[in-house]
Amino acid sequence: MGEMRATVTPVDPVWDRIRTEALEAVRNEPLLGALIHAGLLHHRTLEKALSYRFSLKLASGEMSEQILREIADEAYSADPTLGAAARADLVAVFERDPACHRFLQPILFFKGYQALQAYRVAHWLWQTGRHDMAYFVQMRTSEMFGVDIHPAARIGKGVMIDHAHSIVIGETAVVGDNVSMLHSVTLGGTGKEEQDRHPKIGNGVLIGAGAKVLGNIRIGDNSRIAAGSVVLSEVPPCKTVAGVPARIVGEAGCAQPAVRMDHQLKGCRDCEE
Repeated sequence: MGEMRATVTPVDPVWDRIRTEALEAVRNEPLLGALIHAGLLHHRTLEKALSYRFSLKLASGEMSEQILREIADEAYSADPTLGAAARADLVAVFERDPACHRFLQPILFFKGYQALQAYRVAHWLWQTGRHDMAYFVQMRTSEMFGVDIHPAARIGKGVMIDHAHSIVIGETAVVGDNVSMLHSVTLGGTGKEEQDRHPKIGNGVLIGAGAKVLGNIRIGDNSRIAAGSVVLSEVPPCKTVAGVPARIVGEAGCAQPAVRMDHQLKGCRDCEE
């Protein structure tokens, strides 16, 4: 008689919550039923849902949905950290973005989250030596979402890119864990040097809308860059910088500026001038 083996379903509270929200959304808005079933409820795991979204959004006359979905499925299967990062990013958006009321929103509607997950697949391709395919994913992500992240850049987990339009992150840039940035942020280089030329953003940093951080400089952990600033020199941890060029105007104001998302400079020593 054959041996009976119990099958244990892995516990995934993030995915379970997404499915519960998806069922409720279908009840509340039946016209979105086909979209929500195809994008979420049809899939067994978050990774499969993300693969579907990746292929649906980035497919074109040059590259079919089927090929792109096979690439994404391979990436998520080969590297479990991609799924872990996707969950951390999702929780970050939910906790920090006041416009996000459900876990399903970033997956279906928020281009910052979707672009970041597309970058993660492109980065996996880059690390496995498939540079041309990684460049293709970068190109299509830029065309579809208005977010241009070089596949060689290194980005941590728990990252929120809010609104996301016109985000640019260069080849040798490094972004730490639990970072928040708004639209039109540039992490760029200076000059034409080909070596390590882009910023290194520490953990927990908040980067305001339109800020430009240029050159191979370090932005310390839990610091804050005010909207519209141009940062050309290193920033110590737990400081606020503002201006063109940016200078230190005070402390960061709290232990976790990227989580608190407070962009006001009230209380900084130079803010009243």
